[in-house]
Amino acid sequence: MTAFRPKFVTFDCYGTLTNFDMQGATRRVYEGRIDEATLETLIRDFSAYRRDEILGAWKPYFDVISNALERACKRSGVAFLPEGARQIYEEVPTWGPHPDVPEGLAKVAAEIPLVILSNAMNDQIMHNVEKLGAPVHAVFTAEETGTYKPAMNGFEYMMDRLGVGPEEITHVSSSFRYDLMTAHDLGIRSKVWVNRGHEPANPYYGYTEIADIRGLPAVFGL
Repeated sequence: MTAFRPKFVTFDCYGTLTNFDMQGATRRVYEGRIDEATLETLIRDFSAYRRDEILGAWKPYFDVISNALERACKRSGVAFLPEGARQIYEEVPTWGPHPDVPEGLAKVAAEIPLVILSNAMNDQIMHNVEKLGAPVHAVFTAEETGTYKPAMNGFEYMMDRLGVGPEEITHVSSSFRYDLMTAHDLGIRSKVWVNRGHEPANPYYGYTEIADIRGLPAVFGL
């Protein structure tokens, strides 16, 4: 059986391709200021509140981080540090890819155009994309589309701009909650879950599972 060859392979970037080190960044702000158990709780709550902050009307990603961190601090009884939120935000463009990404991504890029749909700001994302080690055909951000994933709008905007339907692309992500559930609802049949341990498997959504991006070329018979 011939492997499906999409017109584009579309990706989530932060977490899937880029090592999205929010946990490390939070530690760099708060380690030594609070005990380890409280820090672990703060990191967990910060992640949950970031998801909550992207729902509804679009806002700049700095506001997402700052609001989420302030809410997590309040919940844990920790002093909110506005300068800490700024430090975390400014770290984002410095983060590079997971070690497995450049090799696998370059093999796919040689045969199929790569596209990124990211919950990012325009002035952040290209610093991360430039570190991926493979050419990227197009990058679409939440700032450009006016919504954050998991909203459908960003996916629809991307497909409209690319001139393709959901049956013509493969979407790759390490997250069901941000990407693959929405891709499923939009009729994107070809989906790849990169199991980075962020979330448990959920076979209902119909995907090919890979351990890391080194396994992606084989999905397309490359």
